[in-house]
Amino acid sequence: MAAGSEEDAPSTDTGVTRSRPERTLQGGTVEQAKEACLRLLAVRARSRAELAQRLAAKGFTPDITERALDRFTEVGLIDDAAFAEQWVHSRHTFSGKGKQALAQELRRKGISQSDAAPALAAITADDEEERAAELVRRKLRTMPPNLDRDKTIRRLVGMLARRGYPQSTAFTVVKAELAQAQFDAPAPD
Repeated sequence: MAAGSEEDAPSTDTGVTRSRPERTLQGGTVEQAKEACLRLLAVRARSRAELAQRLAAKGFTPDITERALDRFTEVGLIDDAAFAEQWVHSRHTFSGKGKQALAQELRRKGISQSDAAPALAAITADDEEERAAELVRRKLRTMPPNLDRDKTIRRLVGMLARRGYPQSTAFTVVKAELAQAQFDAPAPD
């Protein structure tokens, strides 16, 4: 084989992810960086910052990384605004995360405030209250029935706070759901 033709040779990999020698070659090539990005994007959507971080960890130089990521951005394979929208929708709907937690997650993923703001704005206060109420109802089904009201409120509000709901929303939702569940007996003095 001629020098440099290794990168064009078909892979004999059996589908198991293994460390390949070309990843550690003095910064790699743009094509190798693109291949690495495609493998990462095949698993799930990722932000530009996440991809840059993963490529740097694989040993690609900043110049090679930028060129590969610029090309993927140009063709639409990397779009931080679309990633933010998808992330917010998915994590709010399926994981029950509130806006505060979602904003923090997006910051950790390297999404700029200008890309994150429209995605977070898609969640209205009503959406957040509705999702929080669902979480409280689900949690109430698994809580011990002999738990006193104050302890129940603390646990439920704490659960919502850990998921990124504002304290005022958490208290409002918890009290409304407890009243609806006939858990509104006065606390012992």
